[in-house]
Amino acid sequence: MISVPAGVRVLVATKPVDFRRGADSLAALAKDELQRDPFSGTILVFRSKRADRLKILAWDGSGLILYWKRLEEGAFRWPPISDGVMGLSASQLAALVDGLDWSRLHARDIAAPEAAS
Repeated sequence: MISVPAGVRVLVATKPVDFRRGADSLAALAKDELQRDPFSGTILVFRSKRADRLKILAWDGSGLILYWKRLEEGAFRWPPISDGVMGLSASQLAALVDGLDWSRLHARDIAAPEAAS
C-alpha cells in the first residue's frame, strides 16, 4: 500500500505511455507533454497500453522515486483514454494501486463545525 502525505497532489496521465521509459524519461514527458513540474512534489501516475501495469513517479526532495507494479491477474481500472491528466485523492490512489475500483470512492462533504456560543 502507498501512503500519500496530506496536501500532496496526485495526477494520472490518462494516455498510455511506452513502459520502456525510465524515471528521467517520464519526468521529461511530464514536463514537455503534460505541462507539469515533476520536481514539485506532485505524484504522477502513468499507465501502460496493457491496462495491467502502472508506474508512479514522485520527487522526495533528494531524488526521483519510480514505483512500478504489474497485476498478475486482471487489469487496473483506468479513466477513459484522453490527452491530459486527472486528479485523484490519496484514497483513490491507494485503491488504484491495490487493483480496486477507485472510481467508487468519493470524499464526503463535511460541514465545518460552528463555534460554541
